Amino acid sequence: AIADYLSRDLPYTLSPDDVFLTVGCIQAIEVTLMVLACPGANILLPRPCFPSYDAHALSNNLEVRYFDLISEKGWEVDIEGVEALADENTVAMIAETARKLGILVVADEVYHHLSFGTNPFVPMGVFGSIVPVITLGSISKRWLVPGWRLGWLVTSDPNGILQKSKIVECIMGRLNLTSGPPTFIQGAVPQILEKTGEDFFSKVIDILREAAHICYDRIMEIPCITCPNKPEGSMFVMVKLNPSLLEDIIDDMDFCQKLAKEDSVIVLPGM
Repeated sequence: AIADYLSRDLPYTLSPDDVFLTVGCIQAIEVTLMVLACPGANILLPRPCFPSYDAHALSNNLEVRYFDLISEKGWEVDIEGVEALADENTVAMIAETARKLGILVVADEVYHHLSFGTNPFVPMGVFGSIVPVITLGSISKRWLVPGWRLGWLVTSDPNGILQKSKIVECIMGRLNLTSGPPTFIQGAVPQILEKTGEDFFSKVIDILREAAHICYDRIMEIPCITCPNKPEGSMFVMVKLNPSLLEDIIDDMDFCQKLAKEDSVIVLPGM
């Protein structure tokens, strides 16, 4: 069911053998980085990025190299910075430039289709015939069932490069050592993917769009915080804090900790 669903957005058809179920997207991240880790290897990650990538990379002795996202250009990837960081030991990155560099792409698409700006969502699997893509996802965000903990790791690789290089075999071996998502939740997935109507998705997008606009407008009224771009997708907004305009605030980490303690508001520090 997941293969059929994801194939709708691709120029080729995925098979069930391309899909591996995981306990949420976090396990998909863990397994992917564990499989790619080898002595001396490194991984290129965007900055800012989701902290789980750093944590799992470091726990598997993967050197982390960061490339910047340019806030003034809608968080566009700094391509020149990416190319300067990569070398023969780079095992994966999150950018289309991988084709030129000869390394695979890890595409975290847990927020797939949750876009409400001018740029449509394009899955990285579209480029699978050019460069191997490992796509990570889950049902938690688009279908609003985060507690169900069902995710997937998908090899978007019509040329079979990941199969020939034994990466698929390693993924299977690693997952065989761990527990999978509950079978009754697996059984519900076909109905979830096939029977959820467009009206449900449209309502979610409308709510996210409205919340993003309200959040952006309020942020623009706060002198110590700037927001370079109005959010156009997912459930997050990235802002820049100017600690010099605040009393007794050292940096973003200090701000986040005190905001949580004093006002019970949780925000994430920059990475």
